[in-house]
Amino acid sequence: MATKASRSAARLMMAPAVVLLLGWMLVPLIMTLIFSFKKYLPLRGGDLGWVGFDNYVRFVTSSAFWPAVQATLMIVGGVLAITVIFGVLLAMLLDQPMWGQGVVRILVIAPFFVMPTVSALVWKNMFMDPVNGVFAHLWKAFGAEPIQWLTQASLPSIIIIVAWQWLPFATLILLTAIQSLDGEQLEAAEMDGAPPLKRFWYIVLPHLGRAITVVVLIQTIFLLGIFAEIFVTTQGSFGTKTLTYLIFQRVLESQNVGLGSAGGVYAIILANIVAIFLMRIVGKNLDA
Repeated sequence: MATKASRSAARLMMAPAVVLLLGWMLVPLIMTLIFSFKKYLPLRGGDLGWVGFDNYVRFVTSSAFWPAVQATLMIVGGVLAITVIFGVLLAMLLDQPMWGQGVVRILVIAPFFVMPTVSALVWKNMFMDPVNGVFAHLWKAFGAEPIQWLTQASLPSIIIIVAWQWLPFATLILLTAIQSLDGEQLEAAEMDGAPPLKRFWYIVLPHLGRAITVVVLIQTIFLLGIFAEIFVTTQGSFGTKTLTYLIFQRVLESQNVGLGSAGGVYAIILANIVAIFLMRIVGKNLDA
């Protein structure tokens, strides 16, 4: 049992790490808040003084703000739907005994270790190119006109690219959960005459509830800040401009740090709203 002296010593040893962590988190946030109330143009005069809530009003009343929020939420929702559904299916498939099972699992998980910029370039040039891409040749083989993926179906293209990269993560988490399932339950249900679909619906899926919750929460945190895939493929055109990309345009392209900082605060608010919503809706599984 820990004594009072040992607990005090533990707190003392942890204090430097806690202080550094708080500083790492709070200093950028405080600087963002300060700049959001200023008119700061690095290439056009620098700090031009305080402007109050003018940056917030300008950012939220911009014609690009609500479409950016909508595009962000659509990408997050689309990627989550694909990764959860196909992640469950892939996890169940990989759990079955097969020849070369270890190699197959490595190949399935490999895309997660590819950098976002590299995966976006591969999809853009190798698969979605309207002239030399794999999809273009498939369309031509069936006598159809190739699709201009990044212009005619830009938002679905971004969702496919990002989902391809995050699907291995969901599959790995869900596969671990499936392997912890007691096989005797499935055997008993099979002996009682339960068909495969009912066994999946009433035994496997409830068992995966907590794992699916973890996948949704972790992926949402990262997907709200999606940037590299859009920058490499569409550069925010054709309805793919997310809130993160809009902030990038305001800060780097317009050189308006104050306006971009206000956008960053809005992004933090949006992330917290989504996080609270998810914790209320699906986070209950973590307490089960």
